Amino acid sequence: MSNYIMESFGLMPGGEIVDSCELTNKNGMQLCVINYGATITSLKMPLENGKIVDVVLGFETLEDYMESFNLESAPYLGATIGRFAGRIKDGVFSLNEKKNQLNKNNNNNSLHGGIASFSQKIWKIKNVKEGKNPSVTLSYFSPNNEENYPGDLTVELTYTLSYENELIIEYKANTTEDTIVNLTHHSYFNLDGHNSDILEQELIINSEKIVETTNENIPTGKFLNTADSSFDFSQPKKCPSKIDTTFVLEKENEFSASLFNKKNNLKMTVYTNQSGVHIYVGGNCFNKIKGKENVDYHALSGICFETQNFPDAPNHEHFPSSILRKGDLYHHKTIYKFQSF
Repeated sequence: MSNYIMESFGLMPGGEIVDSCELTNKNGMQLCVINYGATITSLKMPLENGKIVDVVLGFETLEDYMESFNLESAPYLGATIGRFAGRIKDGVFSLNEKKNQLNKNNNNNSLHGGIASFSQKIWKIKNVKEGKNPSVTLSYFSPNNEENYPGDLTVELTYTLSYENELIIEYKANTTEDTIVNLTHHSYFNLDGHNSDILEQELIINSEKIVETTNENIPTGKFLNTADSSFDFSQPKKCPSKIDTTFVLEKENEFSASLFNKKNNLKMTVYTNQSGVHIYVGGNCFNKIKGKENVDYHALSGICFETQNFPDAPNHEHFPSSILRKGDLYHHKTIYKFQSF
């Protein structure tokens, strides 16, 4: 029995076909990905009681995904973010003593790669693997000067469902000239199902510092200690109703964050090789676009664990470098591991 299904998901305005690929592991965990934005549209988890829960927000149609970028605050449901996740102040960065002016799409800043980012591009489905750990590999070629980023960037992204119920996301990228890269994944998770809210779910973040930001969410360059603050999630706490914050990850080979839903005893643990995890609660579609199964997504519909470098990293010398040199390889690996008790 094949553990993947390829189907057409819709047509772009120019007539390009968008495909969907559905992977299933031997435990019945099921992932659906479309090659528009290399986007995860659903992630279904079988529970101990035999029920199945879809733990990510998504839309039913390609038109809805495209239209969502016109909302007053685009939700980027399940999308791949690039070339640079998070904000870049004034859309400006210097590289090799040359100033680069990016397209601005968030007040005066550049956010999540700019106006027509990786989230809205058609990716190529390169390979689908069956077996114990089924996977799909997608690729995208970003030409020199796309959104004013230097260098031809070639990105390869593999989604794998492991037999241990892990969603493994692995990115590789190389460039023809020095550039900056910061890729992430933007699923809104809800362990109670995508038609619920996250307020009763318990969050742990394995971090002792956050990136301080201005009221426009631009890093000041400082780090704040989380101890005894509202950002201290070293012990399980209910999900906050409002958060849009980068947590610094300094403990190598340890988990980055976890989410637990005591209603159905489902737990998700996040592991990454990145230096930060940006936590964001949201999903609001402002009653303009319906989610899957005709659900209205609101400001508390889901929580994002955007594993990545720090926002505005190119403009802060003491932040981890986001520069990808010609001839080098960008490698980012993140694991979302699910356990049903």
